[in-house]
Amino acid sequence: MTTNKMSNYSYGVDCFQEIPEVLKPYHVRSVALIGGEKALASAAEEVQTILEANHYEVTGQFVYGSDSTQSNIDKLVANPDIARADIIFGFGGGRALDTAKMVAHELQKEIMTFPTICSNCSAGTAISVIYKDDHSLLKYGYPEVPVHIFINTRIIAEAPAKYFWAGVGDGISKAPEVERAAYEYEQGGEQLSHTGVLGRAVALSSKDAFYRYGQQGVKDIENNLPSKAVEEIALAIVVSTGYASNLVNQPDFYFNSCHAHAFYNGTTAVQREGEHLHGAVVAFGVMVLHAYFDEVEELTKVANFNKSLGLPVTLSDIGLTESDLTVVLKLALTTNEYKHTPFDPEQFTAAILRADQLGQSLA
Repeated sequence: MTTNKMSNYSYGVDCFQEIPEVLKPYHVRSVALIGGEKALASAAEEVQTILEANHYEVTGQFVYGSDSTQSNIDKLVANPDIARADIIFGFGGGRALDTAKMVAHELQKEIMTFPTICSNCSAGTAISVIYKDDHSLLKYGYPEVPVHIFINTRIIAEAPAKYFWAGVGDGISKAPEVERAAYEYEQGGEQLSHTGVLGRAVALSSKDAFYRYGQQGVKDIENNLPSKAVEEIALAIVVSTGYASNLVNQPDFYFNSCHAHAFYNGTTAVQREGEHLHGAVVAFGVMVLHAYFDEVEELTKVANFNKSLGLPVTLSDIGLTESDLTVVLKLALTTNEYKHTPFDPEQFTAAILRADQLGQSLA
């Protein structure tokens, strides 16, 4: 496959007004709206009003469920009102959008996405994380990239702040994971192609925004302000890391994630109390990545940054103890991340404990 596709995007507090113009080249007349219950409530009525005012049929608003499971995907694919729509609009965060992307893929339809929270880059990626019904990791799916993203910073600013906060945690993983995975690929005697070089450059370009605007962005989100800082973080998460993901996730190489996401995926096997958002767990995983490679300066930088934002810096912050690490490691060793960027199991466990110890010292 030599064709690389990237999502076009619109952003700002009034970007929904651009929907009719964006839709023109696609020659569609009917739209199905799929998303989370809260996401649809926050944005779908405004979008439906704009669509109907411009003579588009909305075949319905469909709640995707509560997780991006294969069973939820199957239910939506079987819905005749979704099947008859010309195009799908997906609303919500990562799991809702991953579900909507897979539904569009299985029905062979285009999809446009409407991230109503900014917790990760799923709005613009050609990858979906699919879970089992018990919420443990099942597999990755590979849908087509959404053709357009509508990044409404007003909607994002009005959403619960915890999702934006977690998005910053997920965002800081992109640059170091891509850089490390690409480096390990080169160390194995391979040479990066143009696409790999470009993907690495885009990933690295996203890094500074999180450290420059992260603290102010979280404060502004807590006050529901669609500020410059919120916009910069939203674009870094959805566009920069999304573009990078698509470029470094190819049939012949994979640099999209490594140790930080291997750690996160491993933690999904541990049933525990409380809410542990993907990006928050990944933020601790970034500490694990740097601890594994003895990158002391970066480890300290990430630990202090996480601490300043209230992101996890210890195992206890994400509901884990040292006794859980055997289960975490067992699943981590089966992941796509491990397959493409292998790590020593004992050293990986030691890195988790080292990161935890550093975090405890910051208390």
